[in-house]
Amino acid sequence: MSIEKIVEQALQDGYLTPAMEAEVGRICDNVSDLSIEEYVALDRLMGSLLTGEVVAVPRKQFINVMEELVLTDVIAKVAEIEASSDKSLDVGDITAYALNRLPPLYATTEEGANYQRQRAKTELQDLISQQVREAVDRYLDQPEFFPERQILGKTEVLSQVSSLLKVYAPNFEQTPPS
Repeated sequence: MSIEKIVEQALQDGYLTPAMEAEVGRICDNVSDLSIEEYVALDRLMGSLLTGEVVAVPRKQFINVMEELVLTDVIAKVAEIEASSDKSLDVGDITAYALNRLPPLYATTEEGANYQRQRAKTELQDLISQQVREAVDRYLDQPEFFPERQILGKTEVLSQVSSLLKVYAPNFEQTPPS
């Protein structure tokens, strides 16, 4: 989508979504010189944002604690398998498969995230482990249907999760008391 179309859509809807904002940023990053039309569109967007005609929708301010729990379990299992065999497993595929079979555990605060983690450890740990085992087994059993398929985005799953945790759960990695 072009900058002009994004601005047009934002003006029509009255909202600039995070996806629209990211697309404008991507276009600006990948082009050495913007056209006059693009500069005019960006100027129009800035004016609309300043007057309140267009409202920037904030990025999500919540996390799904189940994602971090499943990812941690998947990474451990994948590392174990890859260390003892010549197989290479896709952490993203395995994680997505397991997550699609587990309930989400959303939180908007550190306290809420800690509550969800504790709840998952006491009530859902067996189910999480079972789904991760199933996901790994399923991954190992599947033939390679589309070897040319491309992963979502250019960023590794781990760096995405790490970035999300830094933004939405800054106190996630607790340092031991000294």
